[in-house]
Amino acid sequence: DFPTGLVWCSLFALWIPHLCQNWAMCIQMGQMTDLLYTEKDLVTSLKEYIRQEENRLEKVKEWAGKLDSLTITATQDPEGYLGHPVNAFKLMKRLNSEWADLESLVLKDTANGFISNLTLQRQFFPTDEDQTGAAKALLRLQDTYQLSAYTISNGDLPGVVHKSQMTVADCFELGKIAYTEADYYHTELWMAQALTQLDEGDESTIDKVTVMDYLSYAIYQQGELERALELTKRMLKLDPNHQRANGNLKYFEFQLEKQRKAESEKKEQEDKKKEKKVLDKRDAQRKRSKDPLPERKKYEMLCRGEGIKLTPRRQSRLFCRYFDNNRNPRLLLAPVKKEDEWDRPRIVRYHDIISDSEIMTVKELAKPRLRRATISNPTTGVLETAPYRISKSAWLSGYEHSTIEKINQRIEDITGLEMDTAEELQVANYGVGGQYEPHFDFGRKDEPDAFKELGTGNRIATWLFYMSDVSAGGATVFTDVGAAVWPKKGTAVFWYNLFASGEGDYSTRHAACPVLVGNKWVSNKWIHERGQEFRRPCDISENE
Repeated sequence: DFPTGLVWCSLFALWIPHLCQNWAMCIQMGQMTDLLYTEKDLVTSLKEYIRQEENRLEKVKEWAGKLDSLTITATQDPEGYLGHPVNAFKLMKRLNSEWADLESLVLKDTANGFISNLTLQRQFFPTDEDQTGAAKALLRLQDTYQLSAYTISNGDLPGVVHKSQMTVADCFELGKIAYTEADYYHTELWMAQALTQLDEGDESTIDKVTVMDYLSYAIYQQGELERALELTKRMLKLDPNHQRANGNLKYFEFQLEKQRKAESEKKEQEDKKKEKKVLDKRDAQRKRSKDPLPERKKYEMLCRGEGIKLTPRRQSRLFCRYFDNNRNPRLLLAPVKKEDEWDRPRIVRYHDIISDSEIMTVKELAKPRLRRATISNPTTGVLETAPYRISKSAWLSGYEHSTIEKINQRIEDITGLEMDTAEELQVANYGVGGQYEPHFDFGRKDEPDAFKELGTGNRIATWLFYMSDVSAGGATVFTDVGAAVWPKKGTAVFWYNLFASGEGDYSTRHAACPVLVGNKWVSNKWIHERGQEFRRPCDISENE
């Protein structure tokens, strides 16, 4: 039962997404599932090719066995053997026709079927960009959830059902991708993991010298000359003639001596600067890459469930209740379950607000249309893709299906806001690593044309359905206030983006955390100002 007036669940804070970044990483879960079945089909085709090859080789083997014993006997007494007219005839026959038959058997191409299938399916294969995108998503998850390379490599992730371990080659590939992006922090982490697995006896075509070559350079780029020198010496023990290692050895020794001399000369000055802040490696990497997100640390902490700012006193003022929106006729006999998630900004969650059958219908309608998610260009107002939104989305109208029409009506009944001027229902799918970095839903004063094309004013409010549970990650976090809301299938959250005065509420800046394990489906309704004049009257107070 739903206890009226009692806080019956833990208070977290709010949630919103950051979708697929430039890929690749926008491949949604449905497409990934299709790829699995494509691979299964290819394996079946490959097994059939192997069966045909084994049959062909068995015939060749049988032929070779017969001829082997025959030629051994014949060559012991060639003249005596050929003195028999039948043997002479059979030799002529074998060399003239039977060997030609054998040649045809050997040259018989049983791979045609497999190659044709492979060529057909290749059009659906991921590209190099997709692979790089997937690697970057993995690195992003590593940072956000503070996972070690060892943990990821072993597959020890929360909520995992199908555990999968990474090979030396997998770790090396991640390190190489980070290296090409001049991300020496992650290069070191993954090359070190590859080296550890090689030291522990893992078999691989990747050798230790190659791994150490990348690793020593990554360490050097991060300013650790002594470690880079030590690793280079280890390389040379394995391969004394390694040209680059020999060159680096001399260079590192020279630079280290130079560094020590400089430190010695400036010892007094350095002693006075002991309080100087030293950036950790990750901060240094962010500085090198010019990370555009100033609240990155706060965002990632909230994604991990850390730093949520809600005092017991404030929490005591949050309640759960049955809600009929001032005796709305559609809600009188079936009031909805409403829970306060946060006080400032006010964020509420509605439970059991969308059924499993409705979710299934929405997803089935959306799947064929899923495309790279877009944002509204703040200058032109035109919808376009952005590198900080990583997901796929589709738009559904009420006139297309009765279920969408019912959902729109339900949102109107609960919020009391006009839906005719709202945007269509947007359905989004976030696969592993899918996210939406901190952003505002409303257009700011420096973005006068944000929604000009729509002609319905600014986004006054946001309604967000959670259409799946997520095994790990995927929270919606509000970075300015320290709130985090976690996905729960069948619920929806709602908040106002604008004050009653029409001014934007900057405390609603929010983000969707990366999905660590699982698959996240959401749908949202952005409600606009036009049509709300009598439903949510203006207030002269700027922040009310």
